[in-house]
Amino acid sequence: MNITETAVNTEAIISVRDASKRFVLHKDKSIKDRILYFRSREKSRSDFWALRNISLEVEQGQTLGLIGHNGSGKSTLLKLIGGIIDPTSGAVLRRGRVAALLELGAGFHPDLSGRANVYINAAILGLSTAETDLVFDDIVEFSGIGEFIETQVKFYSSGMYVRLAFAVAVHSDPDLLLVDEVLAVGDEPFQQKCMNKIREFQREGRTIVLVSHSAEQVADVCTRAVVLDAGEIVHDGDVGEGIRVLREGYERDRVAAAAKERASADAAEQLAGAVDILAVDVTTADGKAAGAEPIAPGSSLTFTIRARVNSPVDWITGFTLQSMLGQTIYYLNTKGLELETPTAPGDYAISFTLPDVNFGRERLIISAGAETGDGVTIAQLQNAGHLDFAPDPTGGGVVQFAATGAINSVERVS
Repeated sequence: MNITETAVNTEAIISVRDASKRFVLHKDKSIKDRILYFRSREKSRSDFWALRNISLEVEQGQTLGLIGHNGSGKSTLLKLIGGIIDPTSGAVLRRGRVAALLELGAGFHPDLSGRANVYINAAILGLSTAETDLVFDDIVEFSGIGEFIETQVKFYSSGMYVRLAFAVAVHSDPDLLLVDEVLAVGDEPFQQKCMNKIREFQREGRTIVLVSHSAEQVADVCTRAVVLDAGEIVHDGDVGEGIRVLREGYERDRVAAAAKERASADAAEQLAGAVDILAVDVTTADGKAAGAEPIAPGSSLTFTIRARVNSPVDWITGFTLQSMLGQTIYYLNTKGLELETPTAPGDYAISFTLPDVNFGRERLIISAGAETGDGVTIAQLQNAGHLDFAPDPTGGGVVQFAATGAINSVERVS
């Protein structure tokens, strides 16, 4: 049953005006990728709009539930409201003291005690030391931390983190409380204690914005629901209607995911046999087959994938080097080097040359494959061979270096 909203000041405590938030996604996940694919870096970046043209006002005393499926923009909007991040465009206005529980353990220093973190977090929320002294015992009692308040928080469980963080937030006398899903970590008695505190805040006319995946929790405590879908508001108003819209979205996504899975399976079935990966040959700079002897550091290697195109198809191919435990050490494909693979039926040799290789693993397993540009697998050749590398006489690790060192006498510092 929804909590009935009491008479409150109707002046908006939060005003979000046409706010959008963009993030830049990098497909090159490592420094190695950024160097290797430097010429095509612009192609490896894309814009992701987590929020688009969001406008809403929250009046003092309302309890607003932000709901939506994963990736809909709920937490991003909550961070905008809390001032954690700035919008790419638009504006977010708020007034009063804000207490935010946006991430487990956020703002806690792991090497400090619970007591020290209470005072630090309270100061961040705007409390003076004297004000924190007055509520310190209440914070400890509410959190249930007890004697562990003097222990470094890096030894706390996730539940202890949440209990202490929530206790500090609700005792900081906030006008606006922001809560992002963290209550799901605590045990049932603590969750009930938190719900009681939220209801107490409601009676006092404070404003709460709650992100939760629990429809029952939102229906129980919220007076208004905002449903986000792909960064846009699709419902703003009645809680029951908002939950209905949310569940319709879940069903729509389920149907779409099932259709995509069927389409991918159909595409893979249609393309099966379009390309065969016959073998992977590895040769040294002098044209000899690699593998008869351990490969010395600094050698140049050419990997030649022998492929057969049986029917016309747009495809890419490449190879992967893995450790004996299955860890990917290196991979390279025609897309990364901007090589156009032939589509006409026939046999082809696709070569990749790695100059001055310095792998530090004694043995690497070679695999190769072919797929379409959108990731549908056409062919795979697992365990196509292996390479043995001479051990690094000076150091150890995934890579080797021509390492040097020096020892010098230095003047003693008094």
